[in-house]
Amino acid sequence: MKGVRIAAFPSSFRGPSKRAPRWSGVEMFPDLARDDVFRLETARLWLRWPRAADAAAIDRYCSRWEVAQFTARIPHPYPAGSAERFIFAAREGNATGRDLTLVLTPLRDMREAIGAVSLEGRAQGRLTLGYAVAPEHWGKGFATEAVEAILDAGFALTDAVEIVASSHVDNPASRRVLEKSGFAFVGTGLEGAPARGGLVPCDRFALSRAAWSARRGGMGAHATVTDLHEVP
Repeated sequence: MKGVRIAAFPSSFRGPSKRAPRWSGVEMFPDLARDDVFRLETARLWLRWPRAADAAAIDRYCSRWEVAQFTARIPHPYPAGSAERFIFAAREGNATGRDLTLVLTPLRDMREAIGAVSLEGRAQGRLTLGYAVAPEHWGKGFATEAVEAILDAGFALTDAVEIVASSHVDNPASRRVLEKSGFAFVGTGLEGAPARGGLVPCDRFALSRAAWSARRGGMGAHATVTDLHEVP
């Protein structure tokens, strides 16, 4: 993949392939992504599994109204313990292979989570994109960088034929991220937003595997995926 490395430390390669618990959902991601040492590296970011130590940072940015207002699932005020529940659910989804939820940490300071990005499998062949970034890091291109990295991983690691996303009609910044990442606008409609009390008007977007492949210069399923035993 152009500018993105998929990395796994040696613990991902111990013995036979590890299988996720059986469940009734759609298993999209392979064993490589189901280990909590899985990483994506971009020019400025590490994208890694969330962990318990991230709870305070996640709580800080999710508690901000400017973050919550355009999301479907972040309540406001943000209840105590919600960050811990998010981390548990994200790790569970990753371990089953259903989803891939990663937190963003700058390469210069890998301790602090500054946002999260996810691909969720809810139907065979289709993934749904979601993301949030702490307000103090808006306008720096981090959201686009993280989104493009996880899109590349999603198409390279799964058989998904399409990745879809939606953006609140009053959130032009989110729309710009999607457009810069190659998504095509497909229409406007009401989307479920439990944290906002019901249905909200959203612009809908889609990125097909064919469009992603063309954008990546025809690499398609042959995009470079490197399993690094040593990560600098």
